[in-house]
Amino acid sequence: MHIKELYEKNDPVISFEVFPPKQESALETITNSLGQMARLNPGFISVTYGAGGTGSNSMTTTIASLIQNKLGATPMAHLTAIAAKASDISATLEDLKSNNIVNIMALRGDLPEGFSGNPDGDFKYAYNLIEFIKESGDFCCGGAFYPEGHIGCDNLDDNYSHAYAKQVAGADFLVSQLFFDNEKFYDFADKALTKGISIPLVAGIMPILGKSQVQRMIFQCGVSLPSSIIRILHKYENSPGDLQKAGIEYACNQIEALFKNGHKFIHVYSMNKPEIAIACKTKFDELVSGGK
Repeated sequence: MHIKELYEKNDPVISFEVFPPKQESALETITNSLGQMARLNPGFISVTYGAGGTGSNSMTTTIASLIQNKLGATPMAHLTAIAAKASDISATLEDLKSNNIVNIMALRGDLPEGFSGNPDGDFKYAYNLIEFIKESGDFCCGGAFYPEGHIGCDNLDDNYSHAYAKQVAGADFLVSQLFFDNEKFYDFADKALTKGISIPLVAGIMPILGKSQVQRMIFQCGVSLPSSIIRILHKYENSPGDLQKAGIEYACNQIEALFKNGHKFIHVYSMNKPEIAIACKTKFDELVSGGK
């Protein structure tokens, strides 16, 4: 099934995101987690290419195939443009087709660890990769957008033109980078309409699990911290378990506020943790049933 079909119905949709383990020996652990997530009946489960350029494409395909062919859920496999050759992308697309995987998240991506110099790839930007994917078969393709602007882009208005370029290239929907202040998402979504962006915008939510995680998000993604998040970090800085509970509760509150403001497409960065998926899906289901 193409994910765009879910969004075209305009019914509420919640989805989860997982990442491939760095070692194949950890596959059993993620398989158990995926089984729990699949039983929650999400719209789809997204499988990353690996943060910081550390991902294995074969592992991404393996996990996406497990989701599709063993667990009976809909997967979305990530592909990255940076340093990629067209021939390699073509081979990967054929591999995905053979595993009945038709949904792809196309990203510019990060340089692989240890890479130095200029990337010698065939795709400069994510929209170039989106065009190539859409020309290569009957794929549904998602892209990313950045409510607070991409950390590598100084002009926020350029982020709208980049999102629009992805739409023109054939993207069927766009998923946001994580954010902790819903107003950032609302502002982007409102202005996007005036910029001609008409494809679905999906809100990406990541619960706080630890102080170091938040610090990475600030420096790697340029995400701002509202005072409510700072208070949570301060209150539970010496209690990791309570911090995680508060972080998940904050994410659920974000989902509720988004839902009540008419934004009912939610993507949860669940970080391979079923407890995050369960909590967010429980809140989501409450909102859906309460809205009927």
